[in-house]
Amino acid sequence: MTFEVHAQGAVHVFDCFACAIHRMAPICEHCRCQIIGQGVEADQKWYCGAHCARSDGRVGIVDRV
Repeated sequence: MTFEVHAQGAVHVFDCFACAIHRMAPICEHCRCQIIGQGVEADQKWYCGAHCARSDGRVGIVDRV
């Protein structure tokens, strides 16, 4: 069985959730890790957390715990 993910005008077909995560997860602009779960978006860029956002020069970003 397969399923479709519709994102940004494109349709992606996967046969497992892990493959979908690997293909669709955004990449941290600072450390380049895949962001699975929470992330931080600042100035239309994605970061894995506030630390990476601040390290990349973004101000006023804090982690929520």
